[in-house]
Amino acid sequence: MRPKPGDKAPDFEGVTTDGSRVRLKDFRGRKLVLYFYPRDDTPGCTAQACSLRDHNAEIAAKGAAILGVSAQDEDSHRRFTRKYQLNFPLIADTDNAIGRAYGVTGSGVFGVARKLAGAYERVTFIIDARGRIAHVIDDAATAGHAEQVLALL
Repeated sequence: MRPKPGDKAPDFEGVTTDGSRVRLKDFRGRKLVLYFYPRDDTPGCTAQACSLRDHNAEIAAKGAAILGVSAQDEDSHRRFTRKYQLNFPLIADTDNAIGRAYGVTGSGVFGVARKLAGAYERVTFIIDARGRIAHVIDDAATAGHAEQVLALL
């Protein structure tokens, strides 16, 4: 089940692009833009990541950090990060634990297909400084995603 605004954000721990471990509690006291995307280096996911990259300073000025999550491994994330000079970490959720906790693996026939393809739904959670879900963006734009995020911070 997908968390809703007001819910406590599910705890998570994962490995980022640079090989370090990151946890939700590392962001206590500031906001977190936790965005889930289907796959590295695809047109929509690239546009979304580059939008966030290009507006990362504005997002940080509003007191928020960005973390991207998909089911690809660390090597895939490193290539994607390098190719597009992303300035925020990506989490390799190869066991789908974070995706399941946030309800982005899909359900029904489409959920099974997504799981087989290793692709998440495109959903963004804005988590407040207390660790609660402040906003959920289910209809995440790709090229204009940063503007959606900034309007809610």
